[in-house]
Amino acid sequence: MIEILHCLGLSSLELRRLHLDLIYCYKIVFGVVDLNFSDFFEFSSVTATRGLAYKLYEPSCVSSTRSRYFVERIVNVWKFLPSSVNLSTLNAFKRSIVPTDFSLFLKCGTE
Repeated sequence: MIEILHCLGLSSLELRRLHLDLIYCYKIVFGVVDLNFSDFFEFSSVTATRGLAYKLYEPSCVSSTRSRYFVERIVNVWKFLPSSVNLSTLNAFKRSIVPTDFSLFLKCGTE
């Protein structure tokens, strides 16, 4: 199936969902949607590490049900984004996440 998607120039459904989760996370972080940021995330107090300037705090999760919740799923992926990701506008962000390799976060293992 992956070969067919590759031949057609398409990404897997799992990767498309991951991109949409990142885009929704961006919208929450930058106030594009009418949701309260603090209801979902909080910024990390650690700012001396590499990566994006907008670091999200990773809450601890003990239940497997909670681990499937949007906030739990997306924080690790957001932290993985390289500093080259453009956060200036939503469209720039969308374009800049496409070449990023998210295979660590995909169950199928490949894009």
